[in-house]
Amino acid sequence: MNATATPRLAERDAGSLTRRLVTLIRTKPIQAADLEVTALFTLDAIANALAGRRSAPGEVLLKWAKGRQGDAGRRAFLMGALIHILEVDDLHRASVVHPGCVVVPAALEIGRAKGATGEAVLRAILHGFEATARVGMSVGGAHYKVWHNTATCGPYGSAMAAAALLGLDDDQAVHALGNAGTQSAGLWEFLATGAMSKHLHAGRAAEAGVVAAELAAEGFTGPPTILEGPAGLYAGACPDPDPDAVFRSPESRWQVHATSIKPWPSCRHTHPVIDAALELAPSLATQSVAEVDVVTYRAALDVCDRAEPASLYEAKFSLQHCVAIALLDGKVSFESFEPGARGRAGALRRLMRVRAGEPYAGNYPRAWGGEVAVVFKDGRRISAARTHCKGDPELALSAAEMIDKARDLLRFAGLADPQSVIGPVLAMADGGPIPEIRLL
Repeated sequence: MNATATPRLAERDAGSLTRRLVTLIRTKPIQAADLEVTALFTLDAIANALAGRRSAPGEVLLKWAKGRQGDAGRRAFLMGALIHILEVDDLHRASVVHPGCVVVPAALEIGRAKGATGEAVLRAILHGFEATARVGMSVGGAHYKVWHNTATCGPYGSAMAAAALLGLDDDQAVHALGNAGTQSAGLWEFLATGAMSKHLHAGRAAEAGVVAAELAAEGFTGPPTILEGPAGLYAGACPDPDPDAVFRSPESRWQVHATSIKPWPSCRHTHPVIDAALELAPSLATQSVAEVDVVTYRAALDVCDRAEPASLYEAKFSLQHCVAIALLDGKVSFESFEPGARGRAGALRRLMRVRAGEPYAGNYPRAWGGEVAVVFKDGRRISAARTHCKGDPELALSAAEMIDKARDLLRFAGLADPQSVIGPVLAMADGGPIPEIRLL
C-alpha cells in the first residue's frame, strides 16, 4: 500500500460503521473482572471443542484435519467447528450469535503464533465478542430467517480479536473488518435434512477473520463501508437493519457480560421451554396427559418446530422433543437425543402443540422466554413459564457452575484430569500463559 493511501482512507471513512466500531472497542476500558469473566467463557469454548471430538461430525473433521493444520487460520477453523457441534456453547441473545466458537479459536491461534501472553489473548477475546455482538445486533430480525448470524456476523469478531494480537493499527483493523465481512455466509437450509453445515459456519467464521487480519497486516485492503455501503451486508442480506446498534451505548459493559451460557446440549431456542418443562416434570403422570401446549416466540418456531425428529441433530432442534424428554425424564443430557430417547418421547410429542404468542413474541430478542402447559384427561391443567433462560445474564450460572459444566464436558471428552485444562485456562486472567490445547 503506498504512503498516501492510509491517510486518504482515514479521511474518507471517518464516519464508516467499521471505523466507529474499531474506535469504540479500542477506547473501552478493561477491568480485572472483565478478564475473569472472559476466562470462564474461554474455558467453556475450549471444553466444548474437546468434547465435540466425540461426535460423528467431530470424527469427520478430525480425519480431514490431519495434515492440514499448517497455519493459524486452518487451526482456528477446526477448533471453531468443534466448539459448535454439541449445541452447548455460549450465545449472545440480542445478536443471536454464538461468539465463543468464532472468537476464541482466532485469539488462541494468533496469540500462540505471536507468543502473546494469556492476558493479551483474553483482551483480544473481549474485543472479538464486542465486535461480533454489535454487528449481530445491527443486522435486524429478518436476516436470521435465512442467514445464520454466527456465520455472517462472526467474521467481524474473529477479525477484531486477531487484529488486536497482530498489533494492527486502526486503518489496518478497518481493512480487516472489511475483508472479514465480505466473507460473510451461512444459510439455514441445512436444517431441512439435519446436515452438518452448521459446524462449517462456525469454523469458517473463525478462519475468515484470521485470514482477513493477517492479510491486513501485509497491506491488503478491505472496504470500510462493508456494512452500510450500497453493496454491503445490509443491502445484500438485511431487510430491516439497525445500523445504530453498532455503536449504541458505548459506555455499557462489555458484551461478554450480556452473553449466555447454555446448560443443556440443544438449540438455545429450546431452553426456556425446557426449563419450564423441568419444573412440571415431578407432577407429570404421562398416561393421563391429554395435550401439551407450548408457547414461545416466532424465531424459535422458525428454527425448531420439528414434531418428528429423525436424527440426533434434528432432536436438538425440536421444541417438541426437548419439552417431551424434559417432562418424561426430569433432566436433559447428551443421552436425551439418542434414538432410544427419541422413541420414548414420541407419544408425548404427538400430543403437543407449539405456537408463537405474547408476551414472548414481543419480548424477543431482548428476552428469550416461553411457557409449557400440560392438560390432563380429567381437565386439570398445570403450567410453568420463563421470561429468561437459565444461563442468561438475568439467571446467570455462577463461576462454580460454569466450572462444573466445563468439567462435565471434559469428562465427556475422555479427559481423566479435567483440572489440567481448567486450571491453566482460568490462570490466564492472573498472568498465566496461553494453555496448550491439543485437538488432534
